[in-house]
Parts: sequence; C-alpha cells; structure tokens
Amino acid sequence: MKKQTKFQGTDTYVATEDLMVAVNAAITLERPLLIKGEPGTGKTVLAHEVAGSIRAPLIEWHIKSTTKAQHGLYEYDAVKRLRDSQLGDERVHEISNYIVRGKLWDAFTAKARPVLLIDEIDKADIEFPNDLLLELDRMEFFVYETQQRIVAKQRPIVIITSNNEKELPDAFLRRCFFHYISFPDENTMRAIIDVHFPDLTGFLVRDALKIFYELRDTPGIKKPPSTSEFLDWLKLLLAEDLPADALRDSDTKKLIPPLHGALLKNEQDVQLFEQLAFIARREKSKT
Repeated sequence: MKKQTKFQGTDTYVATEDLMVAVNAAITLERPLLIKGEPGTGKTVLAHEVAGSIRAPLIEWHIKSTTKAQHGLYEYDAVKRLRDSQLGDERVHEISNYIVRGKLWDAFTAKARPVLLIDEIDKADIEFPNDLLLELDRMEFFVYETQQRIVAKQRPIVIITSNNEKELPDAFLRRCFFHYISFPDENTMRAIIDVHFPDLTGFLVRDALKIFYELRDTPGIKKPPSTSEFLDWLKLLLAEDLPADALRDSDTKKLIPPLHGALLKNEQDVQLFEQLAFIARREKSKT
C-alpha cells in the first residue's frame, strides 16, 4: 500500500475542503496547525485521522490545568532518586535513570515522522504556549542534568487544539497555521451521519436534524448540543427502537425531545425548554 503524503480525509472522518487545505498547508510549511472550534466538532479526532491517513505514528499530549511546558520535554525525578539512595540502590549513580521523557522528546526521537497532538492547549497557564516557542522553532532542547542535547530527527507534524477558553499569545499564534472548524451545516451533518450510521435514512434522520438545529438556534440556550452529542442521541433513538413518528410532533417550542439528556447537559437549558413547553401548552389551551 502506497503511503499518502497529503491528507485527503478518510472513510471515518468527514473533512471539508478548507480543513484538508489547512492540514496540508501546515505540513508543507512545517508549522504547527492550530485548530479551534466548538467542543465536539472533531478537533482531537482530526490528529488521529491525519496520522492514520498518512500512516504516521501518533503521539498524544493531553494538556491539563497543571501541565507545564517542561513536562513535554522531560522531568527529573529527584524524589525517586533520593528514595533509591536511602535504600542503597546502585541506580542512583546514573542520573539518566531518573530522567522521564516527555511527549516532545518522544516526537523528536521517533524513528518515523510522527503526528504530535497537543490537545486543548488553552487549559494550561497563559505562559504555557510561549514556553514552547523555542523548542517548536528549533526542534531541539537541552537536558541540563545529563548535559545532553535532544535534536529532532525530523520535524514532527504538530496539531494543536484549542476550545477558545482563553486567548493565546500573539508570538505563539504567528508561528502557527490557523484553522477554525465551523459547526457543520445540515448537508455536512448528513454526510457525518452516513459515516457513523450508513444504513440510517428516512424520516428519523430528517426529523432528528430538524429538532437538533432548532435546539441549537433557541435563544437563551447556554450550551448548544455538539456534533458528538447529536450522534449519541441518534444512537439512543435507534437503541430505543422508537416508532417512525416519535419525533415528528416534537416541536422544541412545545415539548422537550425524547432522551434529551444526550443533548442538554445542564439544568439551565433543561429548565429553559421546560418553560418554553409550559408557555406553549398554556397558549394552546387559551385558543
């Protein structure tokens, strides 16, 4: 099987033309690809699909609020070394035994050019992106404990995701190729449904899509349902084997759709739709 050099989408991931252009531009420029978009629009999955498409190893670095840039390079486990010295372990004489490699180290020394996913970079401290600038630019870093310089064998394909929880520094943004994944329109969503539920057609899809987009467009909704939540809802509707017309009369202005817990994820939104349904029923009773 011939190895692809460009990302052209996959059988399991619906990539728009502009997204494919962005991925391939970042690969050509050898710059990190910064992907933003609503939660649940496939940002993280994109790295998996790119790696699978071009048959490259995938290295994942999932960022937390406590993550520091240094964690991506390496960590020196001084506590373990102290404990081993107290036990008389011979390993203490070799400091490299206590150097824990980070994800950037793994990416720099991988045998084949990898895809490095830095997932949800905006969860970390505001200084986190700037602290990675030098390493991402030069593709090297220095290990002071062992006086060792780690230089990338080949520049990894770096995909960085952000949920836009905080602004990223300008210096960091200048070094990235940026793409925003827009929320899928109805035609794109139908293509996504075809990938996940290839045999699903007819009224269920039509009615489910109508309810879903009505929910998202409801004024005052705090957390509009995402693509992944819509797919979960469809899966539940199929598992419950609802009658063909179960959704046909589910006007979101009159009642909450069945199994709404897959779509509405906080009490404020549930209360909003309960109030709308109550008002609609009251108005109807007056006529």
